[in-house]
Amino acid sequence: MIDAVTEFHFIRTIYLLFLIPIAVLWWAIRPKHKGLSDLPAGIAPHLAKALLLGAEANRRIYPIDVAMTVAVLLTLAAAGPTWTRAPNPLIADTAPLVIALKVTDSMEETDLTPSRLQRAKFKITDIIDARSGAQTALIAYAGSSHRVAPLTEDANILRPLLEGLTPAVMPKSGDVAGDALVLAQSILDESQTPGAVLFVLDDLDPSQIPEFETASSQIFFLTMLPDSQEIVQLNTLKNAEVVPFSTDDRDVTRLLRQIQTAYVDALDDEDRLDWQDRGWILAWPAALLSLLWFRRGWVIRWAMLGLFLVQPSGPANADGWRDWFLTPDQQGQIAMNQKRFADAAELFEDPYHEGYARLKTGQYPEAAAIFAELKTPEAAFAEGMARIRNREYRPAISAFETALERRPNWPDAQHNLEVATAILDYVETTREQSDTGEEAGIGADDTVFDNDAGRGENTTIQAQTDGSQPLSADQWISSIDTDMQDFLRNRFLLENQERTQ
Repeated sequence: MIDAVTEFHFIRTIYLLFLIPIAVLWWAIRPKHKGLSDLPAGIAPHLAKALLLGAEANRRIYPIDVAMTVAVLLTLAAAGPTWTRAPNPLIADTAPLVIALKVTDSMEETDLTPSRLQRAKFKITDIIDARSGAQTALIAYAGSSHRVAPLTEDANILRPLLEGLTPAVMPKSGDVAGDALVLAQSILDESQTPGAVLFVLDDLDPSQIPEFETASSQIFFLTMLPDSQEIVQLNTLKNAEVVPFSTDDRDVTRLLRQIQTAYVDALDDEDRLDWQDRGWILAWPAALLSLLWFRRGWVIRWAMLGLFLVQPSGPANADGWRDWFLTPDQQGQIAMNQKRFADAAELFEDPYHEGYARLKTGQYPEAAAIFAELKTPEAAFAEGMARIRNREYRPAISAFETALERRPNWPDAQHNLEVATAILDYVETTREQSDTGEEAGIGADDTVFDNDAGRGENTTIQAQTDGSQPLSADQWISSIDTDMQDFLRNRFLLENQERTQ
């Protein structure tokens, strides 16, 4: 509450000048009270008060009072009162979150059925599902820390990687939670919006405490211990929130609420983000005060007639009342908040937000086409997101390169460019290595690449004559059967070797 008071200001202060003519008009029109001095002399004061006509009316609230109060409220609303920042919807819907999971032998204890580690995976899955559309990264740590997945909105990427985490895939035993925190902060530094770190663990080595005491990110702990047991070391940390494990979803609900609150507070320090206009809040008391005009003697007929006259002509529409009070973009934002993305796409007039709504509803080609017409770095970034989700890796690479041209050294665009390039390289390399089709069972007679630089951009594959069709890029990826635990074990071992060299 104190932070909200200190951050309070008006976005459009010029509108506050309208309060001057409102005050002058209010003073000029409001009926003046009649005093006893207006009566002839010689009349006793108590008799004069009784003889004064309209004395009771002097205590009434006049229609002009209500009208001017409404005018003041609307003027303040137009000035744009605000005390919080508004996040960029194309970067993240909510706070970016890095989840650090402790993967040690102690997490295999069965005091939480079936095990602490398995219950931790269930809780993390619930958090990921509840944060649909938000960016989440995953870290695993024991005697070494490893980035399992970067910040991503795709839960389908995180789930199989999460399931593959066991103590057997970790190259070293131990507890380097401090190293995991440093890795988590480096991941958050790549994001454009402030985020938080969540540790899911059953214990913390006291030697790791100094790293947490000097951390710059907001830290949360989910303790995987039965019967609300405490990790004593965590009680000394002042910049961390500890949530004990619960058999129901209370722990997840509490975590999500605290993470979102921390995100809103952190936005106030982000100068790159716009302030969130809160003027709509004042529209409610203004509307309620307007209802007083229907009292007897408070003329409202002319005002109602004026409202109907300014409405556009045309057939009656049951939903047309929304157009009286809300612009199409405001209606579209309400639909977005209610996750009615298809409706929002039809309501938005602003192309930037329309494209984002179509991106959320899965209309990737339409969203990409809209963003391609805009000339901002955010639009190029969003076009790349739409292209890569539509498996158009080359156009996605081009879009992210355009975003970097318009805004050099943009970490999010640089990261996505590297991801898109890696995916394309992986697909084309797999095709080249299996161009005979023997390993995939295609039985191709001949494979011709159009050029070495394009790496199969216009590839022709002659399939066997039994009528089977050539595999698409997605089918090539799906045909590769790799055990997730073996994949993670080999990757972590390689990372550990590179660190020791």
